Amino acid sequence: MNKYQDTIKELIDNLGDWFLNEEILKWGKMTKNLYPYEKLFSPIRINSITVKNRIVMGPMGNISMAEEMGRPSEKMIKYFVERAKGGVGLITTGLVPVSHDIDPSVTESGDRSYFPRIDKSRTVLSGWRDITQAVHAYGSKIFIQLTPGLGRVGSPECVLKKFKLPVSASWNPNFYIPAIPCRPLKNKELYKIIKNAGQAAADAKSALFDGVYLHGHEGYLLEQLTNPAFNRRRIGKFSDWQAFGIELVKEIRKRVGPLYPIMYRIDLSLALNETYKEKMSEVRSLCKFKNERTVEQTLEYMKNLVKAGIDIFDVDLGCYDNWWLPHPPGSMPPGCFLVISKIVKDYFKENNIKTNVGLDVPVVAVGKLGYPDLAEKALRDEMCDMIMLARPLLADPQWCNKVYAGKVEEVIPCIGDQEGCINEFIEGGHPQCAVNPKTGNEDLYYEELPVKEKKRIAVVGAGPAGVMCAVTLAKRGHEVTLYEKDSSIGGILRLGAIPKIKFDVANYLDYLNDLVNKAIEKSSLKVELNKEINTEYLKGKEYNVVICATGATEKKIKVEGANLPHVIGAIDLLKNSMMIDGKEKIVIIGGGAVGCELAYYLAYEKAKRNVTVIEMLPYFMNGVCTANRGHLIHYLERKNVKLLNCAQIKSIKEKSVIVLRKIKNVPNPYAVWQPILPANVKNPFEKKIGGKEEEITIEADLVVVAIGFVPNNNLYYECVKERVAETIYNIGDSFTPGKVFEAVKAGYLLGRSL
Repeated sequence: MNKYQDTIKELIDNLGDWFLNEEILKWGKMTKNLYPYEKLFSPIRINSITVKNRIVMGPMGNISMAEEMGRPSEKMIKYFVERAKGGVGLITTGLVPVSHDIDPSVTESGDRSYFPRIDKSRTVLSGWRDITQAVHAYGSKIFIQLTPGLGRVGSPECVLKKFKLPVSASWNPNFYIPAIPCRPLKNKELYKIIKNAGQAAADAKSALFDGVYLHGHEGYLLEQLTNPAFNRRRIGKFSDWQAFGIELVKEIRKRVGPLYPIMYRIDLSLALNETYKEKMSEVRSLCKFKNERTVEQTLEYMKNLVKAGIDIFDVDLGCYDNWWLPHPPGSMPPGCFLVISKIVKDYFKENNIKTNVGLDVPVVAVGKLGYPDLAEKALRDEMCDMIMLARPLLADPQWCNKVYAGKVEEVIPCIGDQEGCINEFIEGGHPQCAVNPKTGNEDLYYEELPVKEKKRIAVVGAGPAGVMCAVTLAKRGHEVTLYEKDSSIGGILRLGAIPKIKFDVANYLDYLNDLVNKAIEKSSLKVELNKEINTEYLKGKEYNVVICATGATEKKIKVEGANLPHVIGAIDLLKNSMMIDGKEKIVIIGGGAVGCELAYYLAYEKAKRNVTVIEMLPYFMNGVCTANRGHLIHYLERKNVKLLNCAQIKSIKEKSVIVLRKIKNVPNPYAVWQPILPANVKNPFEKKIGGKEEEITIEADLVVVAIGFVPNNNLYYECVKERVAETIYNIGDSFTPGKVFEAVKAGYLLGRSL
């Protein structure tokens, strides 16, 4: 194996226990030790344009943010404008397909689209011009991201709704339902896509975009055609896996002229072989992809793309089949792909590769770079030329302005849960953000208006919902008291931030504390900690409004032996990790996010070698973003953590747990190379789970129950019964336990409405 592949292998192998290295972990803090950030806020030239700073807003699919026929809506316009106001140097849009008549997965019935469009009708151009003109007003540049299509990673629903197979470079399995084949595109269809891309680029230039940006990574159609893992064509021009990409760039260059910037997004390696190793020969839906593009081949291809007309690249690793790589979750390290951008930058320098206008080729680094000191260091150390921020700019569109001013502590930090930015549009919504309720809703939620009638308001519970609500109310002029029974704010997130892989959540807790402290200084907000509240107390204060945000409590398991002394709750363990001392065989009941994160904490951070997680459902971490669950489950397997799905607890003994497990058609719990389909999408090929149950005895020194939470809503109902105020609300986990996304939004919306 050569040095490049050794680097990829080492990187992939270290993504399980990286956080044990304190030197890496420290760069995941929102510090300002390198302020002022001179490199980060220096200009850079790309072909004929100059970008005011080194920050690129990464492309995030603007799913369902345009009108049905593809014209950018007011929602989408204000979404981009908000990031321009925030000081971003270069904005990039999400996917805009150029293959609506060819790739059936990008268009819905009736020629509608959940993607924005720039084809078919000139009426869409007015929406794009509204975006570009508004972005330019704030000194930002903007590129449109064009994609030849989705191919095998597109929705297979086109089979049922249009009676058309998905497409790809060759006969490839569909990512979502591998039993559905994707047919090879015909040469004439590929030439049509190339022509469409040229026209789309010309239209983008006319719509005042500053450049075009080709989506050539992550296993989308352009990647499928330019990677021998997916392109196994034997005859014709496009059997040369470089041909389609090069012809695409040449056509665009011909249509836009020599001085118009063209950017290309690429992965240095799919890293499938490094990720799955021997499984590449064992798993049917992976075995075709073993002959992936090597790093040397990618670098050679990039050199040829520059000759064809590319001006700038951003580069990372992975594809849909190891989705946590191109979508690094909170559990992955800060700056996870800086070594990748460094390889490309050094290659261009060593080979004196210049663009068609004689400039160096800028390399944009991606992958968890929303920590200002780390971003600045990467530029100073010449690991890259620009920094791409995607989710950090969803969390805080003012990231650039705040960092430039040295107000790093005021930056809303991304927590990497991907609840709002990815899961929302997968489930049928549009991109939003768990920690910023305005994101994706800039058209709905304007600045909070001062109150006309000041009210006395009590907010009980200082978790994310309570804090967001109290601060918003106080900012608007209400007299607000925030009560918390514990000694600090944050609610259950304080415990969730204990494992080192949850360092992003720890950053968010620091932000919440700063937010509260500033609100105390600048408004009428009062905070009372260590204060247990009851209805009698609230009645005595004569509040106009009482808001209960009292969180949730752990569910108890109801089986024989549940009350034995070695059976504890997940919260108990996080509060007192000494409970595991001397315990070598640990069984966790519950394979949701909490159970699996706890298993990870025990296996890696606490070095427990015998950990078993039991889940009664077919899938572990169901409902969690594919990238987040994929990363954790893959590395749980590497640490030999046993995952038993379709298993139900029969009883708990002093030294063991008795489990009943189904044995027929039970899904492989470690199969992270394909996603869990949304509940409203039926897989016609899914086999029914059932058959006889087998009884399994699992030795256990300690049993940890992590089967979820129930609303802690007693105070709310008592307040209603006792009529402690004119108006009473219940929000956050005490209404519906679950997501930060829902808690923060509820707190904010209520806070701005009273």
